Amino acid sequence: MLGWGACTLPARAQATADSVDTPEALPPPKRELRGMWIATVENIDWPNQRGQAPEQYRRDYRRLLDAGQRAGLNAVFVQIRPASDAFYKSDIEPWSKWLTGVQGRAPINGDDPLPFLITEAHRRGMEFHAWFNPYRATMDSVTRRLAPNHPYRQHPQWFLRYGGQLLYNPGLPEVRAHITRVILDVVRRYDIDAVHFDDYFYPYPAPNQVFHDEAAFRDHNPEGIAKLADWRRHNVNVLIRDLHDSIQSAKRWVKFGISPFGVWMNKSADPLGSDTRAGQPSYSNLYADSRLWLEKGWIDYILPQLYWSTTFKLVPYPVLLEWWTRNHFDRHLYIGHGTYRMLESTRSDTTWRNPRELPRQIRLNRTYPDEASGSVFFSAKSLLTNPLHTTDSLRLALFRYPALVPTMPWKDAVPPLPVANLTLRRLSHYVTLNWQPGAVAPDGDAATYYVLYRFEATERSTPNDPRRILALPRPAPGFPATFVDTTAVPGQAYAYYVTAVDRLHNESRPMRVVTTGHQAAELAVGQSPAGAARPVASPPVATQPVPALTLPTGNSPAKSAPFTKVKIKEKPAKKKGFFARLFGGR
Repeated sequence: MLGWGACTLPARAQATADSVDTPEALPPPKRELRGMWIATVENIDWPNQRGQAPEQYRRDYRRLLDAGQRAGLNAVFVQIRPASDAFYKSDIEPWSKWLTGVQGRAPINGDDPLPFLITEAHRRGMEFHAWFNPYRATMDSVTRRLAPNHPYRQHPQWFLRYGGQLLYNPGLPEVRAHITRVILDVVRRYDIDAVHFDDYFYPYPAPNQVFHDEAAFRDHNPEGIAKLADWRRHNVNVLIRDLHDSIQSAKRWVKFGISPFGVWMNKSADPLGSDTRAGQPSYSNLYADSRLWLEKGWIDYILPQLYWSTTFKLVPYPVLLEWWTRNHFDRHLYIGHGTYRMLESTRSDTTWRNPRELPRQIRLNRTYPDEASGSVFFSAKSLLTNPLHTTDSLRLALFRYPALVPTMPWKDAVPPLPVANLTLRRLSHYVTLNWQPGAVAPDGDAATYYVLYRFEATERSTPNDPRRILALPRPAPGFPATFVDTTAVPGQAYAYYVTAVDRLHNESRPMRVVTTGHQAAELAVGQSPAGAARPVASPPVATQPVPALTLPTGNSPAKSAPFTKVKIKEKPAKKKGFFARLFGGR
């Protein structure tokens, strides 16, 4: 990034579980994905009850997002297809019973919740990851309550009964085609940021039961794979590979990520595995070769479910974390944390009853700053209830400062162009900044949101310190942006930097504007940091009115956000080196 003062990135820390309990162990990262899963199956997180009116389930959803925003999150993983059903308007699969109370029944007034769910996430600066369960068709084996348009009604030969459920047979090409069609329908029609799968591929083994896919193994094995286990893994691999290619062709910016069971293989069974003793490794038991998907570049991120504590002997969190940092093949690695464990009374992993456990895990992640890129919590309800005050720990300490989602250079490495027409007006302690979006970048991308930094007199400007991020404004596309800083101290000099950020979080070169604080009223025009902005003392003058901007709603996603006001604690400025530091001096 050009135009900033010199800065150094923290070196990779070498820390153990015992050495990261101190909050000051590492500086906060500027880029870190912070998310929560919102599970809809069996109404785990949302909606609170089946058959609610749209006004009620919208209110409950906003409440979850507000809690996530207060905790500092920047992504949500919302389950929109829990069991071959839909939390959106679909011509392929029926409405979910967990939304309306009866499978196939539409919401009141024909409401389609998904545009609202996406818009509300975006207006809070959160990515929306659409969570699909690919193979689960029901949570029980009772078929008489299935809707007339459930795929089982038209194609019963696609399904197998196992473990008290109906499951799609992953070995059938028709099943893979159907799953791909369902997902691409959402990718094309809705403004999602990512497609997300959880850990359910082939079913977890049930005692004394056999998954009877012998006929498919015989009839749909053109490669002549000899072993049933290898053939099952191949079936899942083909789905993942082809779905990756299809998503990329439909919308190049939509990510594809998977959250597998936390253990790929135990080292005792495979030398490439982790030094753990897990009972259900995903490679051998679920036929999910997540390590291969990463190696082949078929997924953009891996989000292993590391739901064990740091002291759990069979699968210690630090051991498994370290293994994943060596096996993600330059794709993003986020960690799934089992925050629901704090609400359990289990005796198998009592370390989760310690309020320091979750903060310890996050700090452990940060000892791998170039490898582990974020944390996601299962699930939203555990975040909302603030067990052991751990949500407070996120809000007040670990996630106190904002973070940008990490970039994915294999998808997009072209930053947007800088903002245009940056201006500053200062009256007393109110500082109003206005700017317009820059031109479209060479790859066709425009700014999606902005980063506004503020530096005091004695500070060196750097793009890597999130403690200096004042706001992340997100006006409607093409609209001007306005920010009112109500925390500026009268008489204090500041330099503001504004950058543009595109859909995949590439950040532009900055524009800068400076206020000296020496005059009762100031006007200043922003410039590239290569040249100093010229503060101008002036009484209030008439300016071109800025359009009134309102918060978007689910019915009007194109509306923009209003002026933003924030409060942050100010430290007294030291009287030295201001312009030398901000205008390029070393």
